[in-house]
Amino acid sequence: MCISGICQTVGCDRQLGSSAKKDNCGVCAGDGSTCRLVRGQTKVHLSPEKKEENVIAVPLGSRSVRITVKGPALLFIESKTLQGSRGEHSFNSPGVFVVENTTIEFQKGADRQTFKIAGPLMADFIFKTRYTVAKGSVVQFFFYQPISHQWRQTDFFPCTVTCGGGYQLNSAECMDIRLKRVVPDHYCHYYPENVKPKPKLKECSMDPCPSSDGFKEIMPYDHFQPLPRWEHNPWTACSVSCGGGIQRRSFVCVEESMHAEILQVEEWKCMYAPKPKVMQTCNLFDCPKWIAMEWSQCTVTCGRGLRYRVVLCINHRGQHVGGCNPQMKLHIKEECVIPVPCYKPKEKSPVEAKLPWLKQAQELEETRIATEEPKFIPEPWSACSTTCGPGIQVREVRCRVLLTFTQTETELPEEECEGPKPPTERPCLLEACDHSPVSRELGGPLQEKDSEMIYDWEYAGFTPCTATCLGGYQEAIAVCLHIQTHQTVNDSLCDLAHRPPPMSQACHTEPCPPRWHMGSWGACSATCGVGIQTRDVYCVHPEESPAPPEECRDEKPHALRACNQFDCPPSWHIEEWQQCPRTCGGGTQNRRVTCRQLLTDGSFLNLSDELCQGPKASSHKSCARTDCPPQLAAGDWSKCSVTCGVGFQRRKQVCQKLTAKGRRVPLAETLCRDLPGLPLVRPCQMPDHCG
Repeated sequence: MCISGICQTVGCDRQLGSSAKKDNCGVCAGDGSTCRLVRGQTKVHLSPEKKEENVIAVPLGSRSVRITVKGPALLFIESKTLQGSRGEHSFNSPGVFVVENTTIEFQKGADRQTFKIAGPLMADFIFKTRYTVAKGSVVQFFFYQPISHQWRQTDFFPCTVTCGGGYQLNSAECMDIRLKRVVPDHYCHYYPENVKPKPKLKECSMDPCPSSDGFKEIMPYDHFQPLPRWEHNPWTACSVSCGGGIQRRSFVCVEESMHAEILQVEEWKCMYAPKPKVMQTCNLFDCPKWIAMEWSQCTVTCGRGLRYRVVLCINHRGQHVGGCNPQMKLHIKEECVIPVPCYKPKEKSPVEAKLPWLKQAQELEETRIATEEPKFIPEPWSACSTTCGPGIQVREVRCRVLLTFTQTETELPEEECEGPKPPTERPCLLEACDHSPVSRELGGPLQEKDSEMIYDWEYAGFTPCTATCLGGYQEAIAVCLHIQTHQTVNDSLCDLAHRPPPMSQACHTEPCPPRWHMGSWGACSATCGVGIQTRDVYCVHPEESPAPPEECRDEKPHALRACNQFDCPPSWHIEEWQQCPRTCGGGTQNRRVTCRQLLTDGSFLNLSDELCQGPKASSHKSCARTDCPPQLAAGDWSKCSVTCGVGFQRRKQVCQKLTAKGRRVPLAETLCRDLPGLPLVRPCQMPDHCG
């Protein structure tokens, strides 16, 4: 600013010549303690199943906001005001926009978007993104977030006495800066920058009481003791083993005597010492739950059978453990039906045992029943290829086995059967054909005509379609039939010259429905005990574009399965170190080290130490050997200043510290001057009547 030709600076406090500037929190001449820097980056992982994701929440009052997106993801803002109104705001083209009285500069490039907001934000902004393409994106964020909860020191509490010298304390309470009201302390503990002020202590009501003649006797002393402190008992067991519970602990006020004895004293003596929390949450992880693996193949290849699956109890870490409700376990066995008719041996037909055909009759009697060992099973012979004279008979011979579990037969590859395969073709001889001259002259042409009329070609349906969707084809099937009985006979009985021409037709021309796409199985989560493998399973259209899961008609394939299902070798199990008994001044930490074995059911078997290989880890160690900070300690109280009525007692305080070796050494008083002082005067009551 220039006045009468003289230019002077004006600070944010509107004073001439002032160099005061706003800090990053927007406070004039501030020290930056009312806000905190939030910066980092996150990857956006969206899929057809997860179509929307919260990227970063920027609270009301934030400043210097910069959000950068690298990749195809498109961000939009969901706003929420203090009055509870909500809004959704999208940005398609670059420019300057005003949202909830907050100016936003939006920049957009080929593969980058940037949001710039000077602030302060007049509402809570949640930056979100929706699924568009499968390609991932990276979001970088930077802003100064106001510390919305801060400690505020209270006024001093009333003096402990009305005369004769006492003391009074103050405290600190957590304030919601936005709502200007007191809230529970844990809101302030959320911010690491927020350090709760220590209570202040000061002497008060130092005027002598009317019934006393003042300080009559002050006893000198040289022995000092540390301040009273809170001592806590161990945490109770968690109220639940999973899913979020509560555990508590109790506190007592203790004082250390001159002989290093810990004595319990009245709680008011610890008023100036911060009391640790008495309750905390525990076991916040999800409870184990039953997870079913994929079904096995059906135990049969035709008809009714069974199929099985593995059902595991999986915890929040993806490990196979115990602890699931047995009554909620999924079934591991169910019936299955294969829509293929099972093979049944055809009934044996009686055969007239004429001497020329005795061998043929004996062959018809050969067994056609499968056994528990793979065996070639022949079908019955076909009719002779001629009606008189020599001809050919054919039959099917298959390798089959009897499944004892379901008492059904199934077909196997031929190499599974041992021994020679029975013949599938043989000659046959019927009654001699009539070749007399009369027959040739009178009946020859007629017999040829009769033969042509006995068998003829006919279409008997179509082959299965070559595709289940998107267009396939099927061919017509031509068979040779007996005209009178309409029985199918060998093709050699029909005139091949009159066989119908090949014919085909289109089939299943409708579009293919969406199907499940399955990725490759990932690595096993454990090398033994029972691990888990996962894979991506999602619904896609025929052209591989994503589709909603409900459009896939088939049952969704499993996305995880068990792996490495065998007991682990014995190994050392090392638990976490217990807390040091104190944060300074020496001490010992302990932990449990045991030999145990992880079994396939998720349980642990405790074993003797000699079964574990390798050296056993140490079960105790020294705590960090550091000196404790200076602290004030008080000596013994002097004798009462009077021998009757109400008087005073005094004591001195000394600055000292506990060394790493556990010894207390005196220090210069200047090292303790920032610590709250101890009450050095208190009233004392002697017999009322003076002699």
